[in-house]
Amino acid sequence: MIDQKMPSRLERICIERGMKMTGQRRIIARVLSESDDHPDVEELYRRSMEIDPKISIATVYRTVRLFEEAGLLDRLDFGDGRARYERTSDDHHDHLIDLHTGKVIEFHDLEVEKLQEKIAERYGFKLVGHRMELYGVSLGAKQTDAADD
Repeated sequence: MIDQKMPSRLERICIERGMKMTGQRRIIARVLSESDDHPDVEELYRRSMEIDPKISIATVYRTVRLFEEAGLLDRLDFGDGRARYERTSDDHHDHLIDLHTGKVIEFHDLEVEKLQEKIAERYGFKLVGHRMELYGVSLGAKQTDAADD
């Protein structure tokens, strides 16, 4: 049913935290760990069903909720009416969302980070965290890979 590869990063964290890892939870954890996008529950269900057709959508919803409550997943709302998910990470990044295609680009820009610190300081705050999402439309050939910044 589940392949015998080494446990995924998310599986290992769950095991370290003492969470019960059923075969179906392992599959869902693996699918999340191997995702390089920001899938919603329906997409996670589709990908998980490719591995185990017996997985129910209810199991995927419950597992995602469990992982989110445990601080393993971040729930994202990109304004398209679907909750999307990504593994919680210590590596900070922001998101650029194409309103036409739904494509999400993760990026980190030191100039933006410094500007946010200055703005917080200006208003008497010490910045302890933030989440930034930029919405736009692709300009086609002028599109660059901002993840390299």
